[in-house]
Amino acid sequence: MKISLRRYADIFLKYLRPQRKKAALLFALLLSGIGLQLLNPQILRHFINTVQTGAGDGTELVFTALLFLAAALGTQVLSTLATYVGADVGWRATNMLRQDMAEHALRLDMGYHNERTPGEMIERIDGDITALSNFFSQFVVKVLGSALLLVGALVMLFREDTIVGVALTAFTICAALILNSLRDYAVQASAQERQASADLYGFLEERLAGIDDIRANGGGSYTMRRFHRVMGEVAKTGKNAWLKRSIMWVAVMGLFAIGDTIALGLGIWLFQGGTILIGTVYLIFQYTDLLRTPIENITHQMQDLQKAGAAVGRVEQMMRETTSMKDGHLPLHHNGAMEVRFHNVTFAYGQRPVLKEVAFTLKPGTVVGLLGRTGSGKSTMTRLLFRLYDPTSGAVLIDGNDLRDIRFSSLRRGIGMVTQDVQLFHATLRQNLTWFDDSIPDSKIWEVVDLLGLHDWFSRFAEGLDTVLAAGGGGLSAGEAQLLSFARLFLRDPGLVILDEPSSKLDRATEQLLEGAMARLTENRTAIIIAHRLSTVARADEIMILEDGRLREHGQRALLETDTTSRYYALLQTGLEKELA
Repeated sequence: MKISLRRYADIFLKYLRPQRKKAALLFALLLSGIGLQLLNPQILRHFINTVQTGAGDGTELVFTALLFLAAALGTQVLSTLATYVGADVGWRATNMLRQDMAEHALRLDMGYHNERTPGEMIERIDGDITALSNFFSQFVVKVLGSALLLVGALVMLFREDTIVGVALTAFTICAALILNSLRDYAVQASAQERQASADLYGFLEERLAGIDDIRANGGGSYTMRRFHRVMGEVAKTGKNAWLKRSIMWVAVMGLFAIGDTIALGLGIWLFQGGTILIGTVYLIFQYTDLLRTPIENITHQMQDLQKAGAAVGRVEQMMRETTSMKDGHLPLHHNGAMEVRFHNVTFAYGQRPVLKEVAFTLKPGTVVGLLGRTGSGKSTMTRLLFRLYDPTSGAVLIDGNDLRDIRFSSLRRGIGMVTQDVQLFHATLRQNLTWFDDSIPDSKIWEVVDLLGLHDWFSRFAEGLDTVLAAGGGGLSAGEAQLLSFARLFLRDPGLVILDEPSSKLDRATEQLLEGAMARLTENRTAIIIAHRLSTVARADEIMILEDGRLREHGQRALLETDTTSRYYALLQTGLEKELA
């Protein structure tokens, strides 16, 4: 996989332009440091020649030595400052790229995410970008600085002797061509190494998430065997990538031996011919040795560039992914309950149809109980309402507007949902309720808590709204987490609420709290309640029953429960939980 220099430059410049001033400071520090590095051999040459010829006194030699030490100290200080500024610029650039990657990932279709594990996505957004951190933070400092030092050393060699300058310039050009030919040698291997790492993260995430099932079903041995295979692939690809990147280092060691031989040979030849003094012989060797550092730095950076090349390729691959769902242009005017309409909606995941010609209308303020067996299409309907997917054919309309014409941000504010698995964060209770929106005052939160009849329950938290919840809501039952999500949803005040089996994980005591909260939540709102319990839909205005992706029944609950020919009546007679299991 060959990565062109243009692709490196494009991503490099895009994230460095916002830091132009710091980049200019970095360039100034590099030039100053290089100037001192080129000056030091001149000072030593003067010292050696003065001693050899006896042309100077002790005072001059002491001054020259002090000048050398000052230049050496200045070089170290400037190098340290350049490294610091370079790291600061690089990490800022890296974080900007990471932010762009995360935002882009959030915009991609759900189908893209369904095909990838969370662990793989973490590796893409964090691992690959971290692999680029050295590219941003050290590449300029070491490669640009090394290139300038290389040119400066060759210029100084030309000033001393044309033959020396030509010979060592030819050596440098040959070395550069050899290194450039090896630049992409390990990119493919590095890409395979990064993919193996992503697979490992994905494997670990899946197994840790399912650790209860693994333990309960005796899957530990199987998991460890799979773990060994995944780790074996990581080891194999890592070894292969390291060996190929090491070709650079071997090539440079050979080139150094040739360069030292050329420098010493030319110095001895010129000295024996009486053309130069011993101090100049040292000068030639020292400048040649100065070539070693930039070539070595460039070599190491070329090895890191191969790692970066793999990351750049994967970053570009992800950034080229596009969403099939375009943002709309209309606002969703939220003035209370909303009208919901499915107009002959058909939807399929790939080639598998899930909804088939579904058509219904919910008037504003209607509370509908949505029933159906697992796999009948209930959850898919809610995903279409949130526009996580678009219908394969037909249209979903809110207040007469096709969802495809409504802005995502407006749509998500106007529709709220309580899921079976509530996402809670390792943060304060307040932050979990407000989605980290600091503009919502505590008085508003407690007003909502009181409206939902949950004040006594919330008072159980020892530190009130400042109580810090464990990651994933640890310490709370699933039912308590759902009660928190009710309050979170109420704070947004949506016009349409979707409750996805809200009582499926509640104990009886918590269910009583939920029933009161749900009654208040559905007041003056349109609500869709997906349920497996009779009590959950007992207060619904209407009932809809899905079977095999088709809407088999839709009508007033009061009428359907007395209609002996209706499916809902049959469910009531046989037991809803048993029939829909």
